[in-house]
Amino acid sequence: MASRLEVRSLRHVPGFFLASLALWRQARRSPGAVGLSLKAQLLRRTFWTLSAWSDRAALESYAAAEPHRSTMRSKRAVVRDSTFVFWTVPAGELPITWSEAQRRIADQADQ
Repeated sequence: MASRLEVRSLRHVPGFFLASLALWRQARRSPGAVGLSLKAQLLRRTFWTLSAWSDRAALESYAAAEPHRSTMRSKRAVVRDSTFVFWTVPAGELPITWSEAQRRIADQADQ
């Protein structure tokens, strides 16, 4: 799974960044998390995530759990644009590169 989230203003960056770190820590402890990465382009107001999960159910369980659920609800108003991409790969093809994740996000955004 990969995502790109752009916040509306530079004033939203610090809070969104801190929230992102908290959710990254939550994900690391979540059952089924295989690998996680977070990339922040602070001056561009853009945050990227890349994660591998044992299955879709594990990812959905993480997304529905606190603090992810309430954090995403509260931060929704500051997000200008977002793209989420989901795909399945054999474990032997992990880790996925950032360039591959960004290509998939760009393809999804173009649709």
